[in-house]
Amino acid sequence: MAILHRPIAEQVILALQNVFGDGYQADKVIERLFKNNRKLGARDRRFIAETTYDLIRNWRFLWVSLGAKEPSLEHDALMKLLGAWLLSKSESLPAWPEFARLDGALFAEGMRRASENVAVRESVPDWLYEHGKMEIGAEWDSMLHELNRQAPVCLRANRLKITRAELAKALAKEDILTHEAPETEDGLILNERKNIFTSQAFKMGLFEIQDGASQQVAPLVDAKPGDRVIDACAGAGGKTLHLAALMKNKGKIISMDVGDRKLLSLRERCSRNGVDIAETKLIESSKTIKRLEKTADKVLLDVPCTGLGVLRRNPDKKWKISLEEIERLRVLQYEILSDYSSMVKIGGRLVYATCSCLPSENEAQVARFLKETGSAWELVTEKKFSPGHNGYDGFYAAALLRKS
Repeated sequence: MAILHRPIAEQVILALQNVFGDGYQADKVIERLFKNNRKLGARDRRFIAETTYDLIRNWRFLWVSLGAKEPSLEHDALMKLLGAWLLSKSESLPAWPEFARLDGALFAEGMRRASENVAVRESVPDWLYEHGKMEIGAEWDSMLHELNRQAPVCLRANRLKITRAELAKALAKEDILTHEAPETEDGLILNERKNIFTSQAFKMGLFEIQDGASQQVAPLVDAKPGDRVIDACAGAGGKTLHLAALMKNKGKIISMDVGDRKLLSLRERCSRNGVDIAETKLIESSKTIKRLEKTADKVLLDVPCTGLGVLRRNPDKKWKISLEEIERLRVLQYEILSDYSSMVKIGGRLVYATCSCLPSENEAQVARFLKETGSAWELVTEKKFSPGHNGYDGFYAAALLRKS
């Protein structure tokens, strides 16, 4: 690593204070920081973003290794934490006052002892470790290890404009090298992390960023050109765009969400991707759903969830979620599954999906739904990706057929 300059370190400290002190999402913090510091070079931006995320991922482990009884958001304490992180990467420390009392040998011994406790080593709260162990069992430890690693950057070629092979060549011309993402038809993984949003390929709508596991969901909908499809929890529209590509931009997609700001972003993305079959609709009340009863050939429910399968991308989530929030989400998920399924025609297909690895949010919800609806629905297939499988996030999706 190049020489660390204090102004860059100060930006990392500020980002940590924004995330843990003010409760802002890490990605929004980094985005705002870069907007306020437009003169930052690519190398500095990369260091700030990757260091901030790595400190968040290893928050508990680093503090325990330092012998701290609890984390501190004081400037000098956070600077010391940054120094500990540098030592954990075998980097030399600048001659700064905050690092003067940082004993490398003592910290190394602290790391050794901290590593003996799985919850500390993988930096999760004790309650979350125990809850995951209860739901998932022995596999939870290895899942946590994968969830504490940096996620690869995975792209999905927009087949309305380009094939995967053609996209790889176009990106290579911009010095962005990739390889094919396993188990996907359109996926590419960057060989090296780069800012791809400034590339001509992105500006032309040739690809979207989408994890390889997430790319498995839209194909399960089995949407055909000419179908009427409802993406009922569309958010910013990643899966709407994928559905439109699979439908060859023929038919109708109604993209719904409770947040108008997300739908605005979706409309902008549709424009860049050349998608014109998607209509956005704000869910204002239960009447919005009722009006669409039995009108859709296919419905996708990518429901709100804990996001525990994507902690690599949103590591601050593990410090902000609670048991109460998990229970609230379970209730909401089942309400959405029960109510929104009414929009599927007889003989139509429903796909229920989450980016969680907790069975209580996934197969347990589907099993309950099938039990309570009797012979009206039938499980066609389901897919479950454990975190780290092919380097992907944790994901779950089940396809159901409406029989009556």
